[in-house]
This record gives sequence, structure tokens and C-alpha cells, in this order.
Amino acid sequence: MSRRRVTYYYDPDVGAFNYGLSHPMKPQRMRLTHELLTAYDMLPRMHVLRAKRASAEMMTRFHTDEYVDFLTKVTPENAQQLTYQGTRFLVGEDNPAFDGVFEFCSISAGGSVAAAHRLMNGQTDIAINWAGGLHHAKKREASGFCYINDIVLAILEMLRTVPRVLYVDIDCHHGDGVEEAFYTTNRVMTCSFHKFGEYFPGTGTLDDRGRGKGRGYAVNVPLKDGITDESYKSVFQPVIDKILEVFQPSAIVLQCGADSLSGDKLGCLNLTMQGHASCVQYIRTKNIPMLLLGGGGYTVKNVARTWTYETACALGIEKDIDLNLPWNEYFEWFGPRYRLEVPESNMEDMNLRDGSLDRVRDTALRYLSELRPAPSVGLQDVPRESVGEHLGIGDAYEQGPIDELDETLAQHAKFVYNLQETVAHSDSESEYDSDTSLARATTRASAARAPRRGKKRMSLLTGEYFDVPRLEEGGDGYYDLGCGHEPWAPHDLPGPGARRHFFQSAARWESALEKALAERERAGYRPGRTDVGALMVNGGGISANGSSDYDQASEEMDVDTEEDG
Repeated sequence: MSRRRVTYYYDPDVGAFNYGLSHPMKPQRMRLTHELLTAYDMLPRMHVLRAKRASAEMMTRFHTDEYVDFLTKVTPENAQQLTYQGTRFLVGEDNPAFDGVFEFCSISAGGSVAAAHRLMNGQTDIAINWAGGLHHAKKREASGFCYINDIVLAILEMLRTVPRVLYVDIDCHHGDGVEEAFYTTNRVMTCSFHKFGEYFPGTGTLDDRGRGKGRGYAVNVPLKDGITDESYKSVFQPVIDKILEVFQPSAIVLQCGADSLSGDKLGCLNLTMQGHASCVQYIRTKNIPMLLLGGGGYTVKNVARTWTYETACALGIEKDIDLNLPWNEYFEWFGPRYRLEVPESNMEDMNLRDGSLDRVRDTALRYLSELRPAPSVGLQDVPRESVGEHLGIGDAYEQGPIDELDETLAQHAKFVYNLQETVAHSDSESEYDSDTSLARATTRASAARAPRRGKKRMSLLTGEYFDVPRLEEGGDGYYDLGCGHEPWAPHDLPGPGARRHFFQSAARWESALEKALAERERAGYRPGRTDVGALMVNGGGISANGSSDYDQASEEMDVDTEEDG
């Protein structure tokens, strides 16, 4: 097999995190995988790198600011308060607020983004980050043991350089988070092979095909229990071939969730290690830049075995390694056979009983045949560094401490901006005519009569459904009122149909802004337009009627001039 340049990302700290003693997700599986790679002497054959951890700003390329800020602050002690009794950000028991959750996410996301960047720069042919692949995380909440969707962040990094990216998911669970992120675009095609039918997350039917420009660019292959290597291969290879024909991707992201292996604690498929790795081998033969990521997998020793073998497949040495495990720090974990193998069980393949697999394959191929030729997109040269870095301008806090005058000016600038926003909002409200007001009142009345319901979600741990308070799609608020977690007192509740604005929450903002707001309340300011330039010239002084001291001084000077004349 031809040789490829392979880059392997690993952070030694990733195995130290713990979801909880009884939780099936074990980050230690990455540590076991690394030990096996070391024992098989694969590390010298690859570029082994430790990625820079993802910052909160990098995570907000996909996730909301509020959610990322929450992850930076949440701990087991304050989780109930910050999640409003488990109704926000972390819903259900699948995603506990364990110690170091943000650091764990930064390692996972940082490795995937760095791998994507190196791949797009042409420095490697295959990049591997077994700590990534957390495909269930949503834009504003955690889901299915996943907090930050490193896959979406990696694909967004790729789209800065290439026009089209193919995402392939061989996890036992549907890759709903990635599909949802790119559901309306034709630049990313998502293809998921997963168990479907009363199984987490309950999405991923054949008819889930995308929307708008993305119609047809979401491919789902729902499977039944007990699928074997031969059955899996019979549907995987034809679908991938057809996708490559019609979509012509510039890069491929392969999520290698190991819960599709036989004997997994939460899985229900029947793939062997070789059958799972055959997906990596097949896509490798296409000679397209490929990013290999981890994902699910809850029988830890089988996960480590499979990812080790798939790393050998990426290197092209899978036929040269000894299946008898060499000695390593975790050698006792792999008893009683101590071999690099995951055999299949005697589980019945339900996909062959009624011929459902053939129907699924034929339908998926027919949908792909209906697609138009590969979409094109205009690309611009991607700056290698930001303007600030190019000019040698860093963050203000990096250049030196902010003195008292700078802090005061910042306070008043934020205060004035807030005043102007308030006036602009009130002006725009006054332009509405009576018909619009009547229509709005009617809409509010109908909303009060028929409150919007929450959305049902499935738990990965228990498989049971639970209600999630509905998020406002187009408004300023986060959840509808009446969910039982409003931060204000009952007597402060707005009237029926009103929205909960985020700025009415109990969240704490930066101290400088709080000081400015406190000054505003003490002075009894009324909303009005203020000249920012005049305000700063005058040192920030504002009179009680909303005008600056600078304006009053100018008026007095004009009066004196007239009297002198």
C-alpha cells in the first residue's frame, strides 16, 4: 500500500478527565490508545504533535457566546444554579458538569482544528485526533456526552481553503449535531451510517435530506441491529462511491465512533475490528486529504484496539503488525486473549431478515443520483494572520495594564452607546402604524392562548424521552416564559406574551459595565442622544437632562459673546 504522510495529535492530559465513576464515557481510552501506539512503535512513523488548546473565542465560531461562557464557569458545585435547575445548556443526565469540562473541550476542539489547518496547508495527507469526533454537541447546548462540536469547528476551518468537504460518520449513533450545523448548505455533505429506531438521538431517517440549498446534501443510512462486516460493506462502499462521483469533495472528515463494534456497552451492531477499519482503508484508497476523528465507544479496551489498528491502516502497515499485543502499561486490561482483535458475536443480522438493507441502499443511491453536479464556490485568498498580528498590535491587556482614565472612558463609552441604542429602538418603534400594532397585539394574544411547547429529547444513557424548554428562534430571549426557571421574582414577571430578554437574567456582567449602569441610575439619566466626542472631550460629564457639560459651556459662551457685542 502506498505511503502517506500522517500527523497524529495527542495531549497527555486528555486521559486525566473523568465524567463520573458510573458514566460510560471514559476519556482514558485515548490514553490506552496512545500506549498501544507506543508499544507497536508507530509514533516514529508519524508526525506526533500536541495541538494548542482551543480558546473560547475559537469555539464561538459555531457555538453561542452564552454557551461557551457557561462552559468556562460551570463546576459541579454551581451547575444547578448556572443551568437553572438543569433546564439550560446541560439538560438531562447525559452531560454532567465534571471538573475541568472546559479544558477537556479545549483539548478535543484544539486538536481537530489544528489537524484541519495542517491538512489544508498541505503539510500532511492524513491527520488523526482520537480525542475529537464529538458529533452530538449542538450550537447552544450539550448532547449525548458531547459539549463542544469539534467536527463542525474543523470543517469550518477547512471551508476557508477548499470549496467542498465530505463528512462520513460510522458511529452507531446518528451524527445529528454535524448534520444540523450544515443542513442548509451545499458545501458540506454529511453521510451517516447509524442504528435507527427507538435509539438515541432518534433522528437520521432516509428522508432527512437537508433543506434549501442543502437539499440532498444530507445522506442518512439507517440500519437495524446486528449488522455484520459483509452487510456493512455492501452498503458503505456503493454509497461512498456515488457521493464521490456527484459531490467531488476536496477533503474528507471520517468520524470513527467505535460503539458500532460488536460487544459495545451502548451499541447494538456487530462489526469486527477489521470490518470497522475497512471504512478507513477504503476511503484512504481515494487519495483525498482525510481527517480521522474518534467519537463514541464504551468498551474501552475494544476502542483502544480498533483505533490502534486504524492508525496502522492510515500508515499502511496493518498487514505488518503482530496481532499478539506487545507489553504495555495496560497489558492486563486486554485479557484473556491479549490480542489486537474484536471478534463478532452470534447476534442475528436484522437487516437481512426482511431485505431492508437493499431498500435503504437503493433509496440512498437514487437520492444521490438526483443531485446536480458538484456545486462551485468562489474562494478568496485566506489571510495567514490577522491584521492586528501583521501590524504588531495585540490585545490591549497584553500591551500593559489599563490605567484609571482608560477604564473611566471605557465605562462612559459603553454607557453612551447604550443610550443611543435605546433611542434608536424607541424611534423605530414609533414608526409602526396602528395596523402593525393591531397585528402584533393579535399575535401576542394568540400566543398567550396557545403557549409553545418544548421539544422532546432522548437520553443516550436511558433511551427515555424528556422535555426541553423551547428556545426562541428569532427573539432576544433564550427560553419562553412559563418554563419554571425565570431568574426574576414572581411579582416582576412581564405580562402574557412578553419575552424574557437575556439582559434581564441573573448573569453577572463585567464590573466596568456594572459601575457605569450604577452611575446612570444614581444620576437619574433619561434616554437621549449624546455626542460621544463632546462627552470624551469634557471628561465624561453629563447633566441630569441628558446633555453634556460641554454643551452647556458652549451655550453660556454664546450668551456672553452676544452681551459683549
